[in-house]
Amino acid sequence: MTVNIKKCTFGDLGLLQEISIETFIETFKNQNSPENMKNYLEKAFNLNQLEKELSNISSEFYFVYSNEEIAGYLKVNTNDAQTEKMGNDSLEIERIYIRKKHHKQGLGKYLINIAIEKAMEWKKEKIWLGVWEKNESAITFYKKMDFVQKGAHSFYMGDEEQIDLIMIKTLKECY
Repeated sequence: MTVNIKKCTFGDLGLLQEISIETFIETFKNQNSPENMKNYLEKAFNLNQLEKELSNISSEFYFVYSNEEIAGYLKVNTNDAQTEKMGNDSLEIERIYIRKKHHKQGLGKYLINIAIEKAMEWKKEKIWLGVWEKNESAITFYKKMDFVQKGAHSFYMGDEEQIDLIMIKTLKECY
């Protein structure tokens, strides 16, 4: 299997939207009401919202390809683009979205390593992310990647409050 990465550009907005919606539905459809899913998808992944995120100089998106086929993407945030105030020494992994047919190919680990490379390049001391408390497979994966739960915050799926665990990986030993 050949794996490649490509930084997203404004020309990729349509594809970014398509993959965002597809992967979010694949992952969360069965645990949420259709109305809450619809409302969230329309708010989070409309073209104007994605363009705004892509325009932010403190956010970057990267497509991951498996054998020349787009398999998903990574979104990282620094500075004020972080969804929680974690300090300028932090990099947030806001999204690792992998298409279902590409699960179990090591792409999540590959994207975590891209985030680590970016964090080190930008002299960050830690990486953090939020993961839904009911997403047990993702939590297990992040623990294997040396992330440790350090807190929690609320995430709203439509009118339903859900809890995301805040998990942090310290990078000082990587320098």
